[in-house]
Amino acid sequence: MKLLRLVPEHTNIDFMRWRNYAMVVSTIMTIASLAFTAYRGLNLGVDFVGGQVIRASFVQPVNAEQLRGRVDGLQLGESSIQEFGGPRTFQIRLPKPEGNDAAANVAAVRVQKMIESNYPGARIDAVESVSGKVSEELARDGAMAILLAMIGISIYIWFRFEWQFGVGALVTIAHDVAMTLGFFAFTRLQVDLNVVAAFLTVVGYSLNDTVVIYDRIRENLRKYRKMAIIPLINLSLNETLARTVVTSMSVLIALGVLMLIGPEVIFGLAIAIFLGVVVGTYSSIYVSAPVLVWLGVTPDSFIRGDDKDAPETQTA
Repeated sequence: MKLLRLVPEHTNIDFMRWRNYAMVVSTIMTIASLAFTAYRGLNLGVDFVGGQVIRASFVQPVNAEQLRGRVDGLQLGESSIQEFGGPRTFQIRLPKPEGNDAAANVAAVRVQKMIESNYPGARIDAVESVSGKVSEELARDGAMAILLAMIGISIYIWFRFEWQFGVGALVTIAHDVAMTLGFFAFTRLQVDLNVVAAFLTVVGYSLNDTVVIYDRIRENLRKYRKMAIIPLINLSLNETLARTVVTSMSVLIALGVLMLIGPEVIFGLAIAIFLGVVVGTYSSIYVSAPVLVWLGVTPDSFIRGDDKDAPETQTA
């Protein structure tokens, strides 16, 4: 039985031919994502802003504006009403009431009574409450975790390879995180602790694919000392292409199933990782590899002085 191959053997795709166009597009998209995120902000969940989140299910589809008006009529503060998977399930977010936990419980009971009296058959699925102090700590610690992960990975790559590779890994990871941030700012999907875990997963996946490509590039730098850097990088990318495609497709299939039939509570996690894998696969080819060219890496960049006069191991 012949094995199925998603990528033909001995491919010879000229990836680097489009490196300048890809970098222009990537730079524009990264700047636009960061600017849009700064302008519009993220739809932070109760984990990061504090307050109460009440999830209610209704028998019939409900008009969101009508529901918002009735919730605001309780004078519990400015509310945020969002569909949660369909027109029959809504997430009601309220600011944290002043006072102790008893005040928060009273507010939740008032909302529950209002829903039950106006929407027969409706039920309250969940009530979550987080204090402002705890939410600030979670937001700070989550951002710090992502930043430290990016820096730590870059330092590791620096020592594992050379500083040019470390810079390339940091640029690649920053690109992937910026793209994912922009997506959440544009779609207004809620950002909670699950999404922070997804960002860390994206950082790890981006590193995984980048290290495989960098390792093959370094191996070929030692093997083909007279080959120009552009053909050498193309050769390395083609040699790792099958592994990249198979790994990415396997992960995307699993995430696609989670997004379609998985529980709604992990939808943000699944879609964040899904996007991160797609963007990470692209960036490992068109961001991490071209950065080496722009940083002046050549086949003899990392050869010791006493080895430069040695005979070439192989020619292309």
